[in-house]
Amino acid sequence: MKDLKRTIAIVCGGDSSEHDVSLRSAQGLYSFFDKERYNIYIVDVKGTDWHVDLADGSTAPIDKNDFSFMLDGKVVMFDYAYITIHGQPGENGVMQGYFELIHLPYSTSGVLVEAMTFDKYVLNNYLRAFGVNVADSILLRRGEAYDEAEIERRLGMPCFVKPSADGSSFGVSKVKNTDQLAPALRVAFMESNEVMIEGFMDGMEISQGVYKTKDKTVVLPATEVVTNNEFFDYNAKYNGEVQEITPARMSSDTAERVAAETSRIYDILHANGIIRIDYIISKDREGNDVINMLEINTTPGMTVTSFIPQQVRAAGLDIKDVLSEIVENQF
Repeated sequence: MKDLKRTIAIVCGGDSSEHDVSLRSAQGLYSFFDKERYNIYIVDVKGTDWHVDLADGSTAPIDKNDFSFMLDGKVVMFDYAYITIHGQPGENGVMQGYFELIHLPYSTSGVLVEAMTFDKYVLNNYLRAFGVNVADSILLRRGEAYDEAEIERRLGMPCFVKPSADGSSFGVSKVKNTDQLAPALRVAFMESNEVMIEGFMDGMEISQGVYKTKDKTVVLPATEVVTNNEFFDYNAKYNGEVQEITPARMSSDTAERVAAETSRIYDILHANGIIRIDYIISKDREGNDVINMLEINTTPGMTVTSFIPQQVRAAGLDIKDVLSEIVENQF
């Protein structure tokens, strides 16, 4: 008799500096999924080595022709891929293109949206056309000449230097004067061939998750990010050097406006699955809150302590049910 449970691949790993962080997200997702409803396997992807991590500690290679593998002499086919790769190839549209070719439903947005949200400079300029507030920025490609004085004149100091097409945990520097630009650019170019120099936005940093199904929109409570570090860097994210307050300490009016903007951006992108949008809430001259979009994460961290599970708990929801809703929305 055919197994009536859907078989789901949690696709993790990837080729970026966040490979090991992705493995932790996969373990979190594995613990969250409803095992009575789904057969769950973790698929580790690195370069051309794609394999399933089996319960007994062994591995089984993935057949890339149809994303299947052999278990006890039988072929196991997947019904759905939950992508939790942070960085390439799972966050830039490449893995999505592969799943499109073999007609396997997956958890993230489509190829174009993933490619666009992965490139911070492209995303900012796209969303600016829809009236989304974003910082001014300059794009530099590897080997291009740049004028430090012009950068300071246009963006001011401090500013941020970050890989344009990569995750947000590595290669990011806060630059306080032009003398720090060259070393910051060297660090960023280690992660990406294109680097974005972005104006500094002073204010409260918050992060908000959202997902939509055919039946409903769920905008999760925002999380306020408080750190004594220069910014929300790798150590703040993953080594506990941060205070995360959910829900964020905002007025009810600002919270409603942020939630509306989060939902609007999701619709502009025609996104799929859970995404997380980071903002800076600054003040205008009259002291009113201004919502500035910082970046979008389409494969947000999913460890027990990550923002999204925190926000799901704060909303009074069960992460197991949320994941089931996201999966079933595509069937």
